[in-house]
Amino acid sequence: MVINFMLAGKLLDRPELIEIGKHGLDYVEKVHYVADKQSYAFTVKNHKPDDMIQQAYGYAFVLAAHAAARTAGATQDDSDIARVFDILEQRFWLPERGAYLDTINADGSVDNSYRGQNSNMHMCEAMIAAYEATKDKRYLDRAEVLSETFCRELAEKANGFVWEHYTVDFEVDWDYNKTDPTNIYRPWGFQPGHQNEWAKNLLNIHRYTPKPWMLKRAQELFDGSWDLSWDAEHGGLVYGFGPDKKWCDSEKYFWVQGESMATAALLFKATGEAKYVERFVHLM
Repeated sequence: MVINFMLAGKLLDRPELIEIGKHGLDYVEKVHYVADKQSYAFTVKNHKPDDMIQQAYGYAFVLAAHAAARTAGATQDDSDIARVFDILEQRFWLPERGAYLDTINADGSVDNSYRGQNSNMHMCEAMIAAYEATKDKRYLDRAEVLSETFCRELAEKANGFVWEHYTVDFEVDWDYNKTDPTNIYRPWGFQPGHQNEWAKNLLNIHRYTPKPWMLKRAQELFDGSWDLSWDAEHGGLVYGFGPDKKWCDSEKYFWVQGESMATAALLFKATGEAKYVERFVHLM
């Protein structure tokens, strides 16, 4: 919500929305942040830190929130963005993998039971936002590395799409949550919303450092997932499909449609192809 209020206030020239965003970010820094540990609580209880398991997913949104604050003019320098990035660099970044690990236990030990794309996708998005807010190229470079890792290297192992779950060695884990395909946090299967969100990331990186493979991969992810997940009878994109290209979760979620609308708009802007306008309209 901090991100939404900050960016809406900037876009609509409504400073009262930015003030709400500042209130939210202030709470994150004064309540979620534990200064002596230089760590953010994943959850709080009675306005005190509760769950201290460190999740890269959560840090991605902290970074994005500070980037939004800088973009909205709510902060006067880039120091908080750099501080959060440095925490990620020291604790979560796996340079040999070109990816972030997901979880650090409350005692500081690394959880080596799981690696996933979701936290890295949001981290990529946050890095783009950090670059847009600061113009510091290290953030854009990191976003590009993440997109290379997941949209090219790992996607080659998974039929050209981005799979959700991996082993500690970043091998595709085809069986993780196979009996729980509707799991809201770590669902089994290919997620059309995540294919399209990665496509959106690629298109946003491409705006600043254009490379032909980025546009090509963005189209492949969006077009491929659309063909396999569009519900021709009822409309909308379903939540998941399996390696056999059959739906494994036919539910519809608002965020899937929203991310896909944004990606369709960016694809039309990048290619001029009318089909992306048509798909945008289908999702309205």
